[in-house]
Order: sequence, then structure tokens, then C-alpha cells
Amino acid sequence: MTRDPTMTTDLSGDYSEAPILQRTLHDEVAARLRDMIVEGRIDPGSRINEVQLGRSLGVSRTPLREALKTLASEGLVDLVRNKGAIVRTFAIGETLDMVQALSAIEQTCSRLACDTASAEEIENFCSLTETMVSEYGKRNRLAYFKLNQQLHQLLVDLAGNQTLSRFHRTTQEQLRRVRFIDIDKADIWALATSQHEGLAVAFRSRDKSKMGSILEDHLVLTLQRLREATHANEL
Repeated sequence: MTRDPTMTTDLSGDYSEAPILQRTLHDEVAARLRDMIVEGRIDPGSRINEVQLGRSLGVSRTPLREALKTLASEGLVDLVRNKGAIVRTFAIGETLDMVQALSAIEQTCSRLACDTASAEEIENFCSLTETMVSEYGKRNRLAYFKLNQQLHQLLVDLAGNQTLSRFHRTTQEQLRRVRFIDIDKADIWALATSQHEGLAVAFRSRDKSKMGSILEDHLVLTLQRLREATHANEL
């Protein structure tokens, strides 16, 4: 039997597989739809017209429906019988609870990550922060936002607690649209970026107290903006 060159075996019999880099069509469609929802091009509470959207994206209904199932599993849309896919809306109370839960996880994981993360992993975090700040300088809002979400998840992942990572990832996906609203005001965007720069500096020195303080301030900023958005009927 010919040995698969993408798979290696150690002496214990465990396998290490090369990552699959190719994305399927429905993954690409899901990514496009996710961006449309996050950017507000599809309004919360609205029904997604599969025929019209499929025509716009140049895809058949099969990959489109598979993509909608993916977004439903992430909590971005609801699949309703006889109505199709509806962009999910969140009550303000539920939204605030979810944001507070995410912040609590991030503050806990920041302390753990200071102990568990390697120097190389911390430098990677700091490098990613610099890239995000560069996108802020270009005022590239969507690219900045994606890197921002990646950094929040990376910080949690570096703590090495899979349960917290899984909950954080699921909840963060559900709040993508809400978190995107945070950076639509110049002063809030600037302050959030500054906080992330401070977080990277504190992480590099493994300063648990400083990281916790910055993440607490980050939460206060997010809650402030969410309440403002609610009064303006933006959610």
C-alpha cells in the first residue's frame, strides 16, 4: 500500500495531518454572506431572497442553502419553515449579557495566557495587532474588524482551555454584526485601537493586571456603544 505523503506517524502511532487549504464553494458563499450581514447590507430581521441572492452571487441554490445552514449554526440567521432564512436579531438585554460573558472569558483567559503562551505566540499576537493598527490607519473598516475578531479569539485560544475557546467562538460569531457597529464612530474606533495596542504591550511583558484592566475598559466602551446604538435603533 502506498503511504500518504500528507500524513506522518510518530512512534506512538498518533497521526499528524497536513491542513486542508482548499475552500469549498459553500464556504466562499458563507464568507460573502457573513460579510454582507456584518456590514449591514442585509438588515436584521429581513428575509433572505435565495433566488435574488443566488443570481447576484452567480451561484445555484444548493451551495447557497448549504451556506445558510452554516450561518444558522453560527447564530447569524434563523431558518424558519415556509419563510426561509431570516437574519437574526437580538434583544438588547440578551446582547449585553453575551458581550459581558465574552469579556469575562477574555479577562480570565488573558491571565491564563500570560502563563501558558510561548514567547513566539505572544510575538505573533503583537504582530497581528500591528497589522490591525495598520488597517486602522487606512480606515479599512472590514479588514480591521476581521483582524480584531481574530485577535480576541487568539487571546482566548492561547489560554489552552478548549471549553472557553469553543463558547467564545460561538458567541463571538453571533455578535459579529453587533461588534461591527462598535467601530462606526471615529472616536470610539480610535480608542478601541489604542486599547488593543496597550493590550499587546501588556501581553509582551506578561502583565496580567494591566491586561485585565484594559479588557475591562474595552468592555465599558463596547457596552456604551451598544446602548447608544439601541437608542438610535441601529441593532
